[in-house]
Amino acid sequence: MSVKEPPVRQAVVNAKAKTDRDLVDGCLKHREDDWNLLIDKYKNLVFSIPIRYGFSREEAADIFQSVCLDLIQELPKLRDPQALPKWLMQVTAHKCFHSKRQLSRMVSRGDDLEVPEASIPPEADLKIREIEEEQMLRDALTGLPPRCRELIHMLFYVEPKRPYQEVAASLGLATGSIGLLRQKCLDHLKKQLHMLGFT
Repeated sequence: MSVKEPPVRQAVVNAKAKTDRDLVDGCLKHREDDWNLLIDKYKNLVFSIPIRYGFSREEAADIFQSVCLDLIQELPKLRDPQALPKWLMQVTAHKCFHSKRQLSRMVSRGDDLEVPEASIPPEADLKIREIEEEQMLRDALTGLPPRCRELIHMLFYVEPKRPYQEVAASLGLATGSIGLLRQKCLDHLKKQLHMLGFT
């Protein structure tokens, strides 16, 4: 599992107070705040897929926008809001595949060269599982108490690594308590991941 994910933002933390069903219902009632929370919650998930397919950040942003447009159109048809992450992954992967195929056709027409049809790389299936795990990690982090979220962010997401003394000072704690708090927070994170079905 990758630990190079961006930090949990406050808007995502606020989304934790609402279930996906709440957010979808709010979107269907044209509540802009719920739409913003829903997009903020899943933007890393959607954006990471085209990056793994080898698209540039600009191309990934275009695919992200296209997925968001599909989401607006298809949201009323979504029967089970719990299926939203998988739906987003499938739609995004589908768009990546078709974008690659379209690009290869444009190259072959422009250069009069025989370019093989674009295909989903064999490692893509493995990467989808990794993407699912990263989303579970993001969801699990939002379920932690604020101090634990902050501690985990400082210890595992900040580069270069910060010494315990600096982390302790930032949190207003004694340096000697960081190790114990770290273990408690990681145990709590494991429980959250287990509840989300991470194996």
